[in-house]
Formats: sequence, structure tokens, C-alpha cells
Amino acid sequence: MDKKIKNKIEKILQKFAEKTSFDISFELKEVPEQGWLAEMKTSEPEILIGEYGQTLFEIQMLLSRIVRKQINEDIKLDIDINQYKYNKNKYLKELAGEIADRVVLLKREEPLPVMNSYERRVIHLELALREDVATESMGEGEGRRVVVKPA
Repeated sequence: MDKKIKNKIEKILQKFAEKTSFDISFELKEVPEQGWLAEMKTSEPEILIGEYGQTLFEIQMLLSRIVRKQINEDIKLDIDINQYKYNKNKYLKELAGEIADRVVLLKREEPLPVMNSYERRVIHLELALREDVATESMGEGEGRRVVVKPA
């Protein structure tokens, strides 16, 4: 783990926390082959997460750009607030498994609800491990969804 990079990222996150009017604490961890994970905790997560996680993803994009620019390296920074992403990923993986089992049982394709690109990616990656189903993204723009089909 590069302590110099970790310290710089922590300073950027601390400055962000200070500039918001929220009480935010965080823990920064290096995740092998994935980059850095900042696990933030706050008493008002709904404001920082936003509807369907949109504000959280915008905060992550902004802080990632600041980190890359100030450190001058291509660093991957993932931000989670009160385990929102962790819980969402867990739910999406369970949903993917249930839908895949139903598709195999009924031998017919099934569309999932409309999802953002991050959520669709979680579904695709989870079901890529299975040989009995295939996935495909269909639709345009904000109406895009994953369709699970028998293999």
C-alpha cells in the first residue's frame, strides 16, 4: 500500500467532508486490483446518496476526478455511504440469481426492471458465471434494462 497516495486521498476526502454541512467520517482502504474504497458514514445518508444513488455516484465521479488530477495518476476511487452500494450489490446479485433460476425453470426470457449502467453491470457480471442463462441489455437511454434468457 502506498502511504503517500493514501494520505493524499485522505486529505481530499477530509476537505470534502469539512466543506459539506454533514458530519461525515470515513475509512479508506486499498482493495487489491480494484483501487481505493472510501467507506463513509453519516447521520444523514439519504441526502448524500440521493434518489436511486444518483447523488452518491455524482460525488464519486467528482472526488475521483479531483484525486486523479491532484495525484496525477489514474487512480480508481470507489465511494460507499452507510453501505448503500454494498447492500445494493447484494440485493442485485440475489435478484439476478432468482430471475436466472426462474428463466431456467420456465425456459423463457425475463426482463428485469429499468436499471442504470452500474446496476446492469452487476447483473451481467453475476450471471456471466452461469452457463444455463445469457444476459443482454435492451432499450435506449434511461429505459435500458437487462433481459435474462435461457442459454
